[in-house]
Amino acid sequence: MPATNTIIITGGAGYIGSHTIIEFLSVEGYEIVSIDNFSNSTENTYKRIQEITGKQIKQHQLDICNLDLLRQTLKQYPNISGVIHFAAYKSVPESVAQPLLYYHNNITSLTNMLQLCQELKIPNFIFSSSCSVYGNVDHLPVTESTPFGHAESPYAHTKQIGEDIVRNFTKSQDGFQSVLLRYFNPVGGHETGLNGELPRNRPNNLVPFITQTAAGIFPKLTVFGGDYDTRDGSCIRDYIHVSDIAEAHVKAMMYLIHGKNKSKTTVFNLGTGNGVTVLEAIHSFEKVSGLKLNYEIGPRREGDVIAIYANNNLATAELNWKPKHNLDSMMLSAWKWQQHLAKEPLQC
Repeated sequence: MPATNTIIITGGAGYIGSHTIIEFLSVEGYEIVSIDNFSNSTENTYKRIQEITGKQIKQHQLDICNLDLLRQTLKQYPNISGVIHFAAYKSVPESVAQPLLYYHNNITSLTNMLQLCQELKIPNFIFSSSCSVYGNVDHLPVTESTPFGHAESPYAHTKQIGEDIVRNFTKSQDGFQSVLLRYFNPVGGHETGLNGELPRNRPNNLVPFITQTAAGIFPKLTVFGGDYDTRDGSCIRDYIHVSDIAEAHVKAMMYLIHGKNKSKTTVFNLGTGNGVTVLEAIHSFEKVSGLKLNYEIGPRREGDVIAIYANNNLATAELNWKPKHNLDSMMLSAWKWQQHLAKEPLQC
């Protein structure tokens, strides 16, 4: 395949986006172009990608809510094979506090990207969705056909809306196909320890809060809720290594490009299939790091789902994808990344 085939990755400087770029750079015949406005990332991400892969990528700093600027940028690349759309705000508590910010950013950026797929005849699209679309469910594990429940946060609602937008747009367009990837809880860092989750502000996800507490950045970790109807009272999540998630994106894009999809829009759950409580995740970190974490049980957090984990059989069968990392491996890689941050904070 000629090297002029381009893959656009929005939010490419972000956590999952950067790991997906690293995975995609091992695929011959594709040029990777990242678009990011660094609202929750930094330009130094690209230096880390180059250090890991030995390759530089083209990148543009812009807000994809700006349709005209996005159009000018994409027109520089005449043969775009596909778009992987990560760019979105993703904090559950922030979305509860500022819902309009989330509806504007997450929906406008998506519709702008799809409009340009139509204008520029870009045929393949992968949408970064979330297990939060399921809400609180009656039966676990969830499959791709599990009905959506009530969205527990505006963030989750934007993902529900986004999926409908992609599905309806795909149905209306000849020569256009899409994959919706519902992530469960991505954690960990690259095996080299040179890339990982880097929230610019106070983290909202569990694992960076664990590692930053262990590193002394925060004096204490709060577990939000200890009275849920679960085996130890804390929420249950399906934690999955970020590199496993990244690999699934590459496989999903190849699935579309090589015409292996059986419908115009295909949905896949990306999880390990194992439910892990928050306290079990903390104990796993303590085991692999050899550290005792200072944590306390606090009140429940608005917007949190009680328990969610995946049935990933469809992704395993259709994409030939299977997660490689267990919980201890995830926690160890996250701690390795945190230790790297402590040594070289200015490079990260």
